[in-house]
Amino acid sequence: MSRDVPMYSDDDQPLTARPGHSGQNGHVAQNGNSWVGGESSLSQDEEIPLSQVSCTNSEPVTPDVRALKRKKAVADDSSSDEGIPLASSPAKSIASAATHMNGACAATPTPTPVANGKKKIVNGVKAEPASDAAGGGDDDDDDDAPITKKKRVNGHAKSKPPRKKVKTEDNDQRLCDDSEDDKPIVKKAPAKGKRKLKEESDADEESFADDDKPLKKPRAKKAAPNKRAKKEESSVTVSKAKRKAVKAEAEDGEATPKKGKKKKEEEDEVFRWWEQEDPNGDGTQKWQTLEHNGVYFPPPYESLPSHVKMKYAGKPVDLPPDSEEVAGFYAALLETDHAKDNTFNKNFFDDWLKVLRKYPPRTNTKITDFSLCNFRPMWEYFEEEKAKKKALSSAERKELKAAKDAVEAPYTHCVLDGRKEKVGNFRVEPPGLFRGRGDHPKKGALKYRVRPEDITINIGEGVPTPKPNMPGKWKDVIHDNTVTWLANWTENVNGNYKYVFLAAGSSIKGQSDMSKFEKARELKKHVDRIRQDYTTDLRNRAMLDRQRATAMYFIDRLALRAGNEKGDDEADTVGCCSLRCEHVTLQPPNQLVFDFLGKDSIRYYNQVGVDEQVYKNIRIFKEGKEDDDQLFDRVHTSLLNKHLASYMKGLTAKVFRTYNASITFQQQLDQGTPEKGTVQEKLNAYNHANRMVAILCNHQRAVPKTHEQSMGKMREKLRGFKYERMKLRHALFTIDSKFKKKKEYRDDESDLDDDAIAEHEEQMKAKEREKAEKKFQKDNEKLADDGKDPQEESVLKAKFDEIEAEFKRLKKERGTNKAELKRDRPVEKIEEAIEKLDEKIKTFKLQMEDREAGKEVALGTSKINYLDPRITAAWCKSHDVPIERIFSKTLLTKFPWAMEVDSEWKF
Repeated sequence: MSRDVPMYSDDDQPLTARPGHSGQNGHVAQNGNSWVGGESSLSQDEEIPLSQVSCTNSEPVTPDVRALKRKKAVADDSSSDEGIPLASSPAKSIASAATHMNGACAATPTPTPVANGKKKIVNGVKAEPASDAAGGGDDDDDDDAPITKKKRVNGHAKSKPPRKKVKTEDNDQRLCDDSEDDKPIVKKAPAKGKRKLKEESDADEESFADDDKPLKKPRAKKAAPNKRAKKEESSVTVSKAKRKAVKAEAEDGEATPKKGKKKKEEEDEVFRWWEQEDPNGDGTQKWQTLEHNGVYFPPPYESLPSHVKMKYAGKPVDLPPDSEEVAGFYAALLETDHAKDNTFNKNFFDDWLKVLRKYPPRTNTKITDFSLCNFRPMWEYFEEEKAKKKALSSAERKELKAAKDAVEAPYTHCVLDGRKEKVGNFRVEPPGLFRGRGDHPKKGALKYRVRPEDITINIGEGVPTPKPNMPGKWKDVIHDNTVTWLANWTENVNGNYKYVFLAAGSSIKGQSDMSKFEKARELKKHVDRIRQDYTTDLRNRAMLDRQRATAMYFIDRLALRAGNEKGDDEADTVGCCSLRCEHVTLQPPNQLVFDFLGKDSIRYYNQVGVDEQVYKNIRIFKEGKEDDDQLFDRVHTSLLNKHLASYMKGLTAKVFRTYNASITFQQQLDQGTPEKGTVQEKLNAYNHANRMVAILCNHQRAVPKTHEQSMGKMREKLRGFKYERMKLRHALFTIDSKFKKKKEYRDDESDLDDDAIAEHEEQMKAKEREKAEKKFQKDNEKLADDGKDPQEESVLKAKFDEIEAEFKRLKKERGTNKAELKRDRPVEKIEEAIEKLDEKIKTFKLQMEDREAGKEVALGTSKINYLDPRITAAWCKSHDVPIERIFSKTLLTKFPWAMEVDSEWKF
C-alpha cells in the first residue's frame, strides 16, 4: 500500500509517541532492552539450535532441524465459539499490543502494558492493496458447524459433514467498502433487513438483496372522474401489480401500510432475545421447532436464439443446451481480466471439453483448440440484453421485481420456535465458472448445477417436509436441533460444504455475535498473564515452547491469522503457523520483513521491528532450512489453540484478532474524537479509527476503478457550491458596494477562475436542457395515460430558448462582480445563505478528504466482524452522532442488541 496517501483532517494525523518510548518500531524501550525484564541475550548454549541441545525433564528428543522437511499442519478444529459464553468483564483501560501497518494512514502508537510494568509503543506497518489477509488458511469456525458424529433419527442414521470444512457466516460476511448497503443511510427507524450470506470464496464482496427494504403502500394517483373507468379496465398494469404485491406482503405480515405505524410495528416484531436470562443458550440445543420451505433453485437454462452461436475456426457451431450453457459462462466474462488468465482459460476449456464429449455439437464439429474458439457473438448478445434491461422504465422494473419477489416469497422466512425469522442465503447458487481469489489453481473450473438430490434439509420433527421447486427429491431430511443451518450441500470445485443459515438479524446469529464479542472482552482479564507467559517462553530451552511463544507474539502483536497448511489443489495462502522460511526475512538489528499471500490470496507485506529475543528466535528457526521449509515446524493451529484454551475457555487465536481490533478501535476513538467538532469532523475521526483497525488486520483493497470518476463528480459538486456562493456575494455587491470591503466577502472563491466559471456554466446549461427534455417526455407519457394529446415540440423549443437566454445573461455577468438573482431576496437572507454555504463547503471538503484517505482500505469487514458494535453505539450517543450515518440499515438489523448500551459503555 502506498505511503503517500494524503491526510487532510487534523484527526487523521498520527499521534506523537509518548516520551521515553521508541516511535520507530513500537517494541523496544528507550534503553534498548527487551520489553519484559530479564537478560536480553541468550547464553552460549542457547545460541546453539535447540534441535542439537539435549532436552530436559520429559521433553522428547527431537530430530535435527536441518533434517526436517515441510509437513502439513493438523487442521484447526478447535477455533469454534462453542461453549457457554463468558460473562462480561468490567471495562478497564488496557492498551492493545497489536502493531499497526504502515500504508494508507500513518500509524498511531499506543502504550502497551507488559508483565514487568514497562510500556512500549505500537508501530505502523506497510501493507499492500488488498482486503482481509493478515494471515490465511484458518477459516473462522462457527458453532453451527456440523460434526462427523452420526445419530439415529427415526430409525435411520443421519450424518453431518466434517467440521473442518465449515464455511461460516462470520467468515463470509465481507463487505466491499463501496457496496451500496455499507453506505450510511438517512435517519429512519431500523428495518428488519435480510442479509444474503456470501458462500463462495470467489465472490468479490457480500451483497444484500434489494428486497431488504420494506415494501410501502403506493400512493393513490389522483385521476379525473371520467378517466377512472378507463384505468380500471386496463389489463395487468404496473400499479396493479405493485398493489397486489404489497397486499400479499401485508397479509404475510411484512408490509407496513402506514408510515406512521412503521416504527412501532417493527419494534413489536423484534424478538428481544438479549433480555432473556440466558441469551446465549446452553451451547447445545439451538431450537425446539423449525419449519421452512427449503431452498430456492434457479430457473432452468433457456437456449439462446438460433442466430446467436459461437464460432470455431470461423464457422458457427450449433451446440446443445448443456454445452451452450457452459460456453455462455465464459462468453459473459470475455471482456474481464478472467478471460486473460491462462489458468482460468485452461481450467474452463478442460471442463468444457468433458461436457462436449457428453453433449457434442449438432454440426459434428470437433472442438480441440481453445485458440480457435470465438465466443464474441454470444458476448455481444449478452451485452444487448443488458442494454435492454437498462432501458426498462421504472414501472417495468418494479413489475419485474414484484413478480420475482412473489416467486421467492415462500423461501424468505422460516418459523423458529413459533417466531417468524428471515432466512439468509435461501437461493441456491446457479452454475457458473469458479473465479477464486488471487492465484487460485482451480479458477475457471465449472461449478455444476445443484439439484435436490445434492441437498440435505434440516427441519423439526413432525413438520411437513418442504417440496423443491424443481423435479427431484432431497438427498436427506434430518432433525438436528444442535445446529442452526437449514440446508447444506457440497460444491464440486473445492469440496466445501455450503450452508443455508438464518439472516444476519435473526436471534440465533445475534446470540453468536454477542457471544463472540463477549469472549473478546473476557480476554482482557487474561491477556496480561498470557503475554507474560509467552514472553518468558521466548527463551524456553524446549524448541516447541519457544516456537509456540514466538507464534503467539506474532498473532498478538501483528494480528496475524493462525493459518493452516494447504493442499496442492488449493491456493498457496498461509498464516502464522504455516509460514515458510521464505516468508520472513531478517534485517539487522531487529527488523523482520513479512511477505506472503494471506487469506483469499491477498498479499501481506510488513516490515516491523521486534524484540531482540524474537529476532534471535527467527534466526535460529531458519538455520539449516531451505526456503520452502516450515518456519514453525513444531507448531500447528490445533496445538496453539489447545494451549490458549488452558488460559480461558473457548480462547483461540481468532479471539485475539477480535480483541486487538476492538480495543485498538476504542483507544483510537477516545484519543481522536474532537469534543466540540462538527458531526462531519467526528465522522472523519470515526473513519480514521476504523482505518487504523483495517490496516492492523490487513483489510486492504485495490483502489476502486470508479474512484477517480467519483472524486471528479465530488469536485464538480464542490465547484457548484463555490459558484453559488460567488453569485450570492456578487448579488450583495450589486445591492450595496460596501460589502466589497467586508473581510468575509471580499476574497474570491478558490479554484474558480474565469475558465472554471465558463466550464461550470456550460455544464449547468447541459443539465438544464436534459432536465427540460426529461420533463417534456414524462408529461407527454402522463397525457397519453390520461388519453390526451401530447404537447407539441414547440413547447420544448420554447423551454430551450428560455435556458439559452438565462445563460447568455450569466455570461454577461462574468468579470463584473455583479449578479442578479432569479428572485429578489433581502440582504439578511443572502448573508444567511452564504453562511450556510460556507458550512456546507467545509463539510463537503471533509467528506472528500475522508474518501480519498480510505480509497485503499476496506472498512466494511472490520465494522462487521471485528469491531464490537456496542463501541459504535456508545460513541454515537456520547458524541451526538446519528448512528444511521455509520451503520447501514442491514447493520442496524444485524446488531439490535448493541443499540441498548448507554453512552458510558467501554469495550
